[in-house]
Amino acid sequence: MKQNKSTETELTIEEKLRALYSLQLIDSEIDKIRTLRGELPLEVQDLEDEVAGLETRINNLKAEVAELEKAVVTKNNEITTSQGLIKKYEEQQNNVRNNREYDSLSKEIEFQTLEIELCNKKIREFTAQTAEKKAVMDEALATLEERTHDLDSKKSELDDITRDTQKEEEQLDKKSQDFQTRIEERLLTAYKRIRSNARNGLAVVSVQRDACGGCFNQIPPQRQLDIKSRKKIIVCEYCGRILVDDEIVKEK
Repeated sequence: MKQNKSTETELTIEEKLRALYSLQLIDSEIDKIRTLRGELPLEVQDLEDEVAGLETRINNLKAEVAELEKAVVTKNNEITTSQGLIKKYEEQQNNVRNNREYDSLSKEIEFQTLEIELCNKKIREFTAQTAEKKAVMDEALATLEERTHDLDSKKSELDDITRDTQKEEEQLDKKSQDFQTRIEERLLTAYKRIRSNARNGLAVVSVQRDACGGCFNQIPPQRQLDIKSRKKIIVCEYCGRILVDDEIVKEK
């Protein structure tokens, strides 16, 4: 830590400007690599989320279908029970001793007949719901297959790009970190802030044709002389980028 502070005090304004411009070149190369990946990482994440959502939905539908099928089995068992009771009551009617017993058994038979009708109605409802959920599930399965294929394709594309650029990006990252240690913290913080606010990630730009290389606004002649003198760090009064003269650029 003491060594860094010592290095900071030894750096002249010109050396700070060179270090900043070198850092900008490295970070711009990293930006190019990340631009090459484009929106792929976000697309992969979105597809992964969609696939996970579809899988959850399909599992829920499967559980609902299983419950409906189980309910149909239960109702069929209830129908079998009612049919058995009807048969028993009809046999008992043949041995009744009076009309009151006969009427009582007739009511039981009528009740069980109504129970069978109600069970059959429920079975039709459950069967219709099962068919509807299976249709939704088939649609979700088809969408899942399509999205899984898209995900595999995007992942493969991203993996290819990452594999081709990973080593270079790691090397550039290391160089960027190395240059950052050479720049005083206050100046590095300003650089990062400007870079994060700039659409193209440029925090340090050169004077090009008497204009700022970032926003292209004209720079007065006296200000250009100040930039060339490298006696102080000068920023563009329009966009806030740090300005360097073209001689520093030519040296890179």
